Amino acid sequence: MSRMTAVIAASLLACSRAQAQTAADSAGIRGAALDYGEGWYEGSVERMTQALHPELVKRILIVDTTSRRAVVNGMGKTALVNNTARGGGKKTPEARRRKDVVIYDITGNAAVAKLTMSDWVDYLQLVRVDGRWVILNVLWELTPGGG
Repeated sequence: MSRMTAVIAASLLACSRAQAQTAADSAGIRGAALDYGEGWYEGSVERMTQALHPELVKRILIVDTTSRRAVVNGMGKTALVNNTARGGGKKTPEARRRKDVVIYDITGNAAVAKLTMSDWVDYLQLVRVDGRWVILNVLWELTPGGG
């Protein structure tokens, strides 16, 4: 290997390590997901608010009962925080309160994770803003028998 090839290879390796997942990233992503999930169950507006980016959109594909067509139903941060404040998640008995987090990928300031709750699954897209991970987008689906 030539000296120039070795220098280029070392530079590329250093760049890829700089972009790699860190324990702090994993902890931040997991923390945001749990603030979102546990915040829902607890009715904690504070935890829910800190987990979400101001431009969050949460979506689900549903079948319209009238037209029988698939449509996307969505809500923003304000609606989700208001639903949390109304205590919707508190209705779930403690023994059923699942909140399992799996992190699929982290690249730079973007990450993808899955949060399995009692009656649904949330696929989370997160961003790191000012050093803190927050949820930008959620695609969710009810589990069989859920909701």
